[in-house]
Formats: sequence, C-alpha cells, structure tokens
Amino acid sequence: MKKPLAILVLFFSFVSAQERLRLDWPELARVIVERMEVGQGEKVLLVAHPDMFRDLIPPLRYEMMKAGAVDLGVIDVLPSSEWDPDVIRRGAEPSREAYRKMFKDIDASVMLPGATTRHPAYAAMQDILRSGKSRTVHFHWLENRSAYPLPGQPMPEPRDIDALYQRAVLNSDYDTLAQIQLRFEQAMRNREVHVTTPLGTDIRFRIGDRPVNRQDGDASKARTDRGVILIDREIELPAGAVRVAPLEESVRGTIAFPPSQWNGGPVIGLKLEIVDGIVVKVSAETGKENVEAEMEQAGDVGRRFREFALGFNPKLAVPERNPWVPYYGYGAGVVRLSLGDNSELGGAVGGERPYVRWNFFTDATVTVGDQIWVRDGKPVIK
Repeated sequence: MKKPLAILVLFFSFVSAQERLRLDWPELARVIVERMEVGQGEKVLLVAHPDMFRDLIPPLRYEMMKAGAVDLGVIDVLPSSEWDPDVIRRGAEPSREAYRKMFKDIDASVMLPGATTRHPAYAAMQDILRSGKSRTVHFHWLENRSAYPLPGQPMPEPRDIDALYQRAVLNSDYDTLAQIQLRFEQAMRNREVHVTTPLGTDIRFRIGDRPVNRQDGDASKARTDRGVILIDREIELPAGAVRVAPLEESVRGTIAFPPSQWNGGPVIGLKLEIVDGIVVKVSAETGKENVEAEMEQAGDVGRRFREFALGFNPKLAVPERNPWVPYYGYGAGVVRLSLGDNSELGGAVGGERPYVRWNFFTDATVTVGDQIWVRDGKPVIK
C-alpha cells in the first residue's frame, strides 16, 4: 500500500505545482528596481515570508546591487499561524522596537507577499515611514487577499491571477497612468464627486484640501519625499488607484450593495444611508442583523465612511469573461467605497480598534462636477 500512496502524493504535488504560473522573476525584479529609481549607495532591505515568492529574492537583490544600492539582504517574517498566539503577541512589541532602531537609516525596502502589518518588521518599517523617512514598494499579490469574487462568480485559478498581475507590472503604461491620475485629482478639487450604481447607490462628497494618494507606480525617492501621508511612501505594484478620504461632513447619500457577507453571514439587498459621513440607517431584505453585528463589533468607526478609490489601470480591469476584481480594485473603472478608520489617508476617523471594510463596485458611474469620468463601470475619460 505504501508505494501507490507515495505515487498518489507525488501526483497531487505535481498538480498543485502546475496550478501556478512560472513567473518571469528576473524581469519582475528589473521593473521593481526601475520603479524605485534606486540611487547609488542607497541601503535597501527586503521583508519576506519564508514560504512565498522565494524565487524573486535572488534576482531582486542582484538588480538592487546592479543599480548601485547597498544590499541589506532579507528579513523573514514568522508564519504566526503555526505557533501559540500568546507567545507571538508577547514578542511583537519588543521586536518592533528593536526593528525600529535597525531600520532608522534604511533608504528603501520591498514588502513581499506574506509580510503584513501584523508582523513586527513590517510594523516597524511603517513607523519609519510615518516619521517622514524611507519608502517601500508593496509587492504582494496573493490569491483571495488581493483578488475578490463578484456575486455568483467563481474565483479564477491562481495561475490566472499570477498571469494578469505579471502583465500589469511588466506592461503598464506608467506615464499615461500618472497623467490621468493627476488630471482626476485636479478635477476633484473644489468640485463635488457623485457616484451612482444601477442598484441604487447615490452618494456625493467633496475632498477639499485632503491629500490624494495616486498609486501610479512611481516609487522614486523624489516622489515619495513629496508625500504627506503614510501611503504616499507605500507604493503598490501593480499600480492603478487614486485614493482619498473625503471631508467627512460632506459625505451624504446611499450605498446599495450587491449580495455580500457581513460578520460571516449573507446579506441581500443592503442599503446604507449616510449623513455627514456617518451611517444613520441600515436596511436589507435579509441579513440586516449581520451588518449590525459587524458594525457593533467595530465600534464607532464601523459606521463611518472611510475612503473613495477609483481604479485607472486598464491592465487590471475586470475581465469580460469569468469576471472578478483584480488587485484591490486598482483596475480601470472599479470604485471602492470603504468604511472605517481613514487616518492613514489623512482623514479624521480613527479608533482604538482598527476596522476597515473595502466595498467594491464594478458598475458605478462617477461624475466630477458636470464631467462623467466612468459610466457603468467603464472609463469615459482615458
């Protein structure tokens, strides 16, 4: 019996390996370093998960050195799910403090897949960024953590996610992306933004002088040093979204949801009525109690409007066949209307218990003043 079992295990291991795309690691590394515009003598660190994207690390370190950077190597985060969570919690803050001292003179870093803000090294790097120093590239596509299903649609295979993201990193027109994002920011200043959907979303807001984060893939020191909020120093690859925390008192209207999940339970026909950036009424055909429970657990921030984001990258657009939402809604025409803490965006909503809920809309119409930028999920202005 042992021999057939061994053959079976090997077979399934082979099938699992084939589900992933063989990525072009050297070319991905080259583009990451190119987008960072690493300078001579800059000290660069990688933060990585020990089991993810390991094949990217050698070419990435080589490209850094080739560009004249000082290679500081890699810090691996601890896959905490395998260990006693109490031990992990006790060790987190001392590690974070030690890492802060280690990282104080680092010029740039790359956060690879699997490294998150729960890990002390990542959290310490964010502390450095908040102080107005350094910059990071966020390079972390991972199945369902960055890709989101549409109601009634299956998730794509991992290799299809990999293929789309790789094309976006390698083939995006970064100059054009930067230009249209800047034009959109300029259009929003001193004009009302109006978002509608066929299901009944009808919400308006203004951004005033709030900082606008343009994720156009420019991770150069010259660009990030002009940043005013945390995420201006955290550059996403793939690139594509414009993000802003609107003036809370200006946000009013209704957000209508497709079938969704709240607090682990299904919700149908959900509508949230918002006044002065606060959810004042929740209605749903079914599952209203799930929404109320999640908001109750989140505290005050659970009922606060967080963020408006609009995707601009055509390489990350929702596929026509077998549709899904690629990379956090960074694709052209995808709208994100989020709830929760928006302090990292320069907003006024914060709380002791961090809560963020991203809500994606792929059929929205976005109007700025009297100009339509997106109609029914399709860009009008390109």
